[in-house]
Amino acid sequence: MLDTSKTATRPAHAADDHPAIPPARVGILLANLGTPDGYDYWSMRRYLNEFLSDKRVIDYSAWIWQPLLQLIILTKRPFSSGAAYKSIWNEEAGESPLMTITKDQTAKIKASMHDKYGDQVMVDFCMRYGNPSTKSKVREMVEAGCQKILFFPLYPHYAGATSATANDQFFRALMEEKWQPTTRTVQPYFEHPKYIEALAQSIERAYGTMDTRPDMLVCSYHGVPLRYLMEGDPYHCQCQKTTRLLKERLGWQDTEIKTTFQSKFGPEEWLKPYTVEEVARLAEAGKKNIAVCAPAFSADCIETLEEINEEIKESFEEAGGETFTYIPCLNDDAAHIEALNTVIEENLRGWLD
Repeated sequence: MLDTSKTATRPAHAADDHPAIPPARVGILLANLGTPDGYDYWSMRRYLNEFLSDKRVIDYSAWIWQPLLQLIILTKRPFSSGAAYKSIWNEEAGESPLMTITKDQTAKIKASMHDKYGDQVMVDFCMRYGNPSTKSKVREMVEAGCQKILFFPLYPHYAGATSATANDQFFRALMEEKWQPTTRTVQPYFEHPKYIEALAQSIERAYGTMDTRPDMLVCSYHGVPLRYLMEGDPYHCQCQKTTRLLKERLGWQDTEIKTTFQSKFGPEEWLKPYTVEEVARLAEAGKKNIAVCAPAFSADCIETLEEINEEIKESFEEAGGETFTYIPCLNDDAAHIEALNTVIEENLRGWLD
């Protein structure tokens, strides 16, 4: 947090007892999904309770869902989820990979913004679930003099369960501010040329290191219930467009790249094809060498490092697959940071020109 104690001043012509006010700044608040504080039972239970109680994520009636969640799911799931987190945990830093990567992304974006705008900007990050909370970071920015805040959910694609719930939490935080800052939220950047270019470069680098070219690149996106698409959520269409734009940028044929969806939860039908089933089908169809990337994630997390690189890989190999290559998320790659900086600057127009 910025130390404003030395720069805060009393407004001109104000009474002697008027409180000092810090210089006006623009806040850039990055937001990601969230992470438990640890992989122990109670840390996992707190995190999962907050996540799975979000009506944007699970929209079943509370009188049906909450007893099931509190009495059954949260009794068992913290153990299995905790074991999954433990398998990928950054023990040295005492945090999940998502936290480590988000910190690195924020540090690089902060350096870029300060090189261009100096102390006119304050850059920080928050999590929708867990810590640091959106509410706490909004409070810090307001206290630091941010009279304008650009809120940037780090999701390339819009979905009610990602971008919308992050914005909801941001707006709830604003409701508690006596003097609300002027705000903007960043639109999804799934088709931004610099984002597509960063994706393409990561694929080209990965393919350039392989002895055998994969038979298929599987673009695995986080899934949502099919019902959400029918109710107007644009996520499915945006994912399909990202894959198409990536294919065109790479100069590939339709037979070299495929869109799938992972992380199905609950009894209803989700977006298809399911990644875990599709990779097995590909292996059975003779596609023995595949690569998998996760364009919907701005940072590697439990869904990529554990689900893709362990569960989905296992499904492929058990079906006869031979070579499975996971291509990491863009994380703090230079081209990705450049893309995010460009999106930020486009959204700051009129505020810091």
